[in-house]
Amino acid sequence: MAGTGRRGRSRGELIRQRARAGFVGRRVQLSLFAENLLKDPAADAEQADFLFHVHGLGGVGKSTLLREWQEAARRVGAVTAMVDESEVHGVPQTLTELVRQLAGQAGPLKEFDRAAELYRRAQETAADSVPQDGPRASPGEVSLSSRLVAQAALGAATVLPGGGLVAAMTSPDAAAQAVDRLRAAGARALDIGGGDADVTRLNHVFVSELGRLCERHRWVVLFFDTWERTGRYLDGWLRELVLDSDGRLPPNVMVVLAGRDELVERDWAMLRGVLVDVPLEVFTPAETRTLLAARGVLEPAVVDAVLRLSMGLPLLVELLALARPRTAEDVNGDGDVVDAVVERFVRWITDARQREAVVACAVARLLNEDVFAVAMSGEERELWQWLCRQPFVSGRGEFKQYHAVVRASMMRQQRVHSPQRWTSAHLRLAEAHAAWRAEVAQGQTEAKRWADHRWLRHLVEETYHRLCAAPVAELPAALGQGAHVAGREGALPQWTDALSQAARDTGDPALLAWADRLQSAVAEEEPVCAFLTSVLVHAHLGTEDRAWAHTYRGLRHYYAGRDEEAIADLDRAIAIDRSNARAWAFRGNARLWRGPLDQALNDLKTACDIDPAYSWALTRRAEAHRRGGRFDQAITDLTASLEIAPGDVWALVCRGTIHRQTGRIEEAITDLTTAHGLDPKDAWALAQRGEAHRTAARYDQAITDFTAALALNRNLAWALGARGVAHRQAGRYDEAITDLTGALALNPNLAWARGSRGIAHCQADRYDEAVADLTAALALDPTLAWAYGSRGVAHRQAGRYDAAVADLTTTLELDPTLAWALRCRGLAHRQGRRYDEAVADFTAALALDAEDSWSLGQRGLARRQAGDFTAAREDLEPAVASHPGNLGYRFEKAMLDTLTCDLSSGPAALLPHWRGLLHAPLQTVAEDATRFFGLFRVLVLEPVADVARATEEFLSDGPNHDARTDLLHYLAELSGIGGSLALRVGECRRIVAERSDMGSEWV
Repeated sequence: MAGTGRRGRSRGELIRQRARAGFVGRRVQLSLFAENLLKDPAADAEQADFLFHVHGLGGVGKSTLLREWQEAARRVGAVTAMVDESEVHGVPQTLTELVRQLAGQAGPLKEFDRAAELYRRAQETAADSVPQDGPRASPGEVSLSSRLVAQAALGAATVLPGGGLVAAMTSPDAAAQAVDRLRAAGARALDIGGGDADVTRLNHVFVSELGRLCERHRWVVLFFDTWERTGRYLDGWLRELVLDSDGRLPPNVMVVLAGRDELVERDWAMLRGVLVDVPLEVFTPAETRTLLAARGVLEPAVVDAVLRLSMGLPLLVELLALARPRTAEDVNGDGDVVDAVVERFVRWITDARQREAVVACAVARLLNEDVFAVAMSGEERELWQWLCRQPFVSGRGEFKQYHAVVRASMMRQQRVHSPQRWTSAHLRLAEAHAAWRAEVAQGQTEAKRWADHRWLRHLVEETYHRLCAAPVAELPAALGQGAHVAGREGALPQWTDALSQAARDTGDPALLAWADRLQSAVAEEEPVCAFLTSVLVHAHLGTEDRAWAHTYRGLRHYYAGRDEEAIADLDRAIAIDRSNARAWAFRGNARLWRGPLDQALNDLKTACDIDPAYSWALTRRAEAHRRGGRFDQAITDLTASLEIAPGDVWALVCRGTIHRQTGRIEEAITDLTTAHGLDPKDAWALAQRGEAHRTAARYDQAITDFTAALALNRNLAWALGARGVAHRQAGRYDEAITDLTGALALNPNLAWARGSRGIAHCQADRYDEAVADLTAALALDPTLAWAYGSRGVAHRQAGRYDAAVADLTTTLELDPTLAWALRCRGLAHRQGRRYDEAVADFTAALALDAEDSWSLGQRGLARRQAGDFTAAREDLEPAVASHPGNLGYRFEKAMLDTLTCDLSSGPAALLPHWRGLLHAPLQTVAEDATRFFGLFRVLVLEPVADVARATEEFLSDGPNHDARTDLLHYLAELSGIGGSLALRVGECRRIVAERSDMGSEWV
């Protein structure tokens, strides 16, 4: 209608305006918030507050004030979201509900939607891949992955012809165990609302979405009601959120908490200076009179009676006003004040069906139309809508709920005055939730049911109602069920809350005692272990439930690194129930770490015999086979596991990793690529594929995969370190050191990464830095044979031969089978002119590997430099014959031929042979004599060339100490043959020794 001035008002705004017109009191609190909304959130002076805490008695009006504040925020263009206990059972559910509400006002938040979908899929995948009766993050996945990760980074160092060191290290177990325990700690954190990498990603994406919203809106306001309950799940998360732990929180994000209790000082001390404390007191007499007047209650005697009975508690004032009392006698009552007020409110509802709905629906903790229909034994939509409009009913998501004060009173009155009705109502709702739970479970594995929040909610509510109906009879079964609930991540707080609520609502002494005991348990640092201990010590569990309680507690001990306690609990579980495949499998898994390996294998075999479809046990038995060197059997078990669970990404990753370890690189790439296709966000699969490429010397492809893995998980220290190793193997030492330094910044205790950086320094000819890093690696883990050996190589290349021999000797003491250490020590002996010791080491290396032509050639070289030309020829001729294209071997034989030539004909007779050798095309210059070919062409083949100039040009290329040492050895040998060649060799030898500060013995 033209001219009304109302064209900008919507129907919803008009409805809200009318509701606000009935709001009375709290002017100070309303003004405080309204004025804050008008401030500039980014201003340096007069900064707006961003963190509020409203607290006070139940019924004092906290939720009502929050709704008023929410309306005030929306009036100034803010986008808001509000959650309470009905929507909060963990961080992921809370984030999803907040985003749902924000998107309803500001449009889709697509990045979060994608992240939430990936999280949901990850949860389902995890649920499918773990034991049906095991927790969400099974130890097998944790242990196998971390052990394989460590194995991928490590290996066995190998000296190639010429003495170059290639990365690889042995015995990864210590490094892997640290990774495993860290990941197990992450699993523990899930019990108390913490999160794994998937939840962390949700948090980061949520903060990013808030940032984008804040660019378009003056304020984004997040309200958290009933904090005394929701804070159990969210307290730590929210503090980290406002402290930027999950990304930079924009200054125009405002957070409002409301609860009965004050915040815990020790937890909130850091934020106390920015927290606005808003205590709510009961209404003053003036505020009470104003509210009553607004509700049409004006009779002075009635007003005085309401003042006395309500004590100014807003909820009670509201209920009494809605009862429309006409006389003081209608208000006055005996007994409990709240009961009296609620009883009068119910009595004054004139419509019998409405009165019945209020009473009947109080039995349910959570209400929706389905629950309402069961409670009321029929479907009455108009009556449901009427109930939702009552002042004591609230809720914004899937469910409505009664105000706790009102519900407690109604429950108390029903239990006392209508016990038969009480019991039948609870049983009816229990059966309904059982039916709905069965409906949700259709087509789901047991593990997926536990991961489904709908199924879990129905289980919790069914348990609550059964306990209310028959606390004495149902308590043993509930405690047995609690043992299974404790084995599921995130389920325990909901379940103990329901048991505690049932205890309060029934007043049953035994149930109250258990509620106190279990609430104390879940408040401890390790809630699951404490809960299970309470149940095992105090409850009369059945045989099967007791076995499961020991099984789950053993698993928790394992997560915490308490292997002895874990195995002891699992021993008890097996003694009670030898058919419990999970207990056998978990004990086998624990023994994989602790040993002995044959016992671990027997346990896992038993688990698989009991349950041949137990895919997780098959993956663990595969790991036992792998560790025992039975790779084909490991592959067989993993293949069988994948036939049962084709989408098991970890089984694919494990099989791919074993293929890589056994040299089947293409099969490894196939498995890891399939795993990546199943879960493109799985950083481990990408990192393992990168390691397969690195093993095959496809360094660029390896680096691409490692980089992609790090984009998914920037905290993946192993992948960053492994990329550094790939850079080093590709000859990019600076990039290698950068990556390995980054890995150490993420985890300073990675001995293998520190040692790898030492190797990179060594290959970049920074020997002192190499020795420092390798020494630090050994301080972290003195058992690292490869680190001693690598430090020995660094000492050798720096010319510190005694130190090199000492380190390499330690390496061989730790592992006498390391042929590469024998080769390196032989090289140090030869370069230090201890030829007999060198020959002994090369001979020992050949005893380990008769096909080791490099050690054969080096032994021939040592014998030649020692003057034993006959023995040298016995080594060098077979070396050349076995590798005729190896120019390094041909050079060593040419030296031998030159030193043993007929003096009557002189070295000139060998010139054609030298000419063919030194002019042969070089594909690459190896770390052998081929690096001297240019200089030797001048010395041997060009008698008129300027030796000094050629030597200076050679030195200008920066040959390392190792190269200069070997060159001086060659020159020393040739200086004894006489003639013009000896003079030219002597001049070259003098220049090299002087320029290199090699000592007078070389001149």
